[in-house]
Amino acid sequence: MQPLREMEIGLMFWGEGDPVASLREVKSLGIRCGHLGIAGGVPLEGAAERWKAALQQEEFVVTSLVGSFNGENYADIPTVRQTVGYLPRSTRQEREERTYRLIELGAALGAPNYCCHAGYIPEDPSDEDYPALVELCRRISDYAARFGMNFALETGQEPPLVLRDFIQAVDRPNLKINFDPANIILYGVGDPIEALDILAPWVVSVHCKDGIWPPKDKPGALGTEKPLGQGEVGIERFIAKLKQIGYKGPLTIEREVESADQAERHVGGIPHRQDVRDAVALLERLRG
Repeated sequence: MQPLREMEIGLMFWGEGDPVASLREVKSLGIRCGHLGIAGGVPLEGAAERWKAALQQEEFVVTSLVGSFNGENYADIPTVRQTVGYLPRSTRQEREERTYRLIELGAALGAPNYCCHAGYIPEDPSDEDYPALVELCRRISDYAARFGMNFALETGQEPPLVLRDFIQAVDRPNLKINFDPANIILYGVGDPIEALDILAPWVVSVHCKDGIWPPKDKPGALGTEKPLGQGEVGIERFIAKLKQIGYKGPLTIEREVESADQAERHVGGIPHRQDVRDAVALLERLRG
């Protein structure tokens, strides 16, 4: 296989089905690398062997392994706060243990990064959950470091300055960021280009996704995802800013099914295939 190019175009896809069939579907879109997502209900036994063989056969590169957890729900901002990531205390320990197994899977597949949503990081460091999340992320970062991997937090659910300060509090060299510009808008926490300026030193991967701001007349509502180039991210500005900060990694398209339930979002092939094709063409033009 030829080495990946600078700013190689990839795809975020989910690994519920047969690995070979999944990879061939992604490759049919002209894509040869991507973020492999593993949902909470997917069994991990034997997954490393199946996916490793398929990746070798199909000459495909997993650039990040992405984890999600049972019980996560993205219906609206209050629900996200209550169910997503490591903030909910009732599921924190089991999700931490699942994370270690996912890191092991990513390492077996040669992925340099393990990515996930940490959940809402409290904006006030004196919040009693803040030090617990700091210690948890230290443990996860240290475990990933055993395999030479980064632990990359995905942007969106907290303002960029809060995420920056949290990473500095964790103080681990391999705690990094998977930067999703649309999430900054969908959660209404800032301007994605300004956020990228703030978080640039920690960005090791990106999602190329678009969206519009939450409706002002519906408190707690999320914004709406849109096809790449049809939202309010300003994808031209985003790619230009990535070049300016010296980012050379993959441009990984993420286009998700519109569903409040995380499990539904992962079922069945690649959603919005034409949107993905259009995104590939747009990114090919913008990356030069």
